[in-house]
Amino acid sequence: LPAPPALLPYVPRVPPTALPGKLTATTFALERPCCIFDRHANASDTIWLAVAFANASAAFRNPPSRADVPPYEQLPTAHSYMTLETAAAAYACSASSPAILRVGGDTVCGGQGGRDPCNGPLPSPGPYRVKFLVMGCHGPKAETRWSDPILLRRAGSPSTIDPAPVRHGSDVVVIASILASLGAALAAAVLCATGAEAWGSLCHQDSGTGAFARRSYRTHHIPPALPQPLPPGCRCSPPGLGCFAPRPPGPCPAK
Repeated sequence: LPAPPALLPYVPRVPPTALPGKLTATTFALERPCCIFDRHANASDTIWLAVAFANASAAFRNPPSRADVPPYEQLPTAHSYMTLETAAAAYACSASSPAILRVGGDTVCGGQGGRDPCNGPLPSPGPYRVKFLVMGCHGPKAETRWSDPILLRRAGSPSTIDPAPVRHGSDVVVIASILASLGAALAAAVLCATGAEAWGSLCHQDSGTGAFARRSYRTHHIPPALPQPLPPGCRCSPPGLGCFAPRPPGPCPAK
């Protein structure tokens, strides 16, 4: 019998930091393991990700060869599959690879029946458990521990979405109308009070000016001027334009 694969202490996990799309209805993100498989893998080995429903992970059996890898299409019946086949060099310490793996991110591979492992969308919220498996030419060589259960987000059913806008009750409409009326009345009262105060101030200034204008100002050393009689033949024009002597009529035109 082949020797059992080495059990590595690494536990796969979802990134603990905030990440857009970390958990969706059909996918989840995983931290990429780095420097985990260097002592157990060589250049010809590949790293796989085993995905199983949380209650079926204990019954998962490592495949003896690549030909026996459970495909994505059998997840509803076998409750597990393997995906993300990657060269071991991509997980080396010196590799400059993305720090995040996306499980379930391939939306076009499912149902094609191809030999390549499919990373299709997950059909339900789960929960799921995952582990990494080092596969060599003669079968499994090393494996990590199973992750903690990973529960996806639940997608809202279209039938539960109400397309009609929310209608407020009649009590809310009445209260809103009363508040609007009170606000308008308050604004009008403030404007009236402000206008009355300004008008009173202007009237007070006008009354003081008029009283000053009606006061007679007389000097003690200049006697008042007496009215002078008009010269003969002088008549007064309208007030303020002075006097002028009437003009004699012009000569009659010659016949």
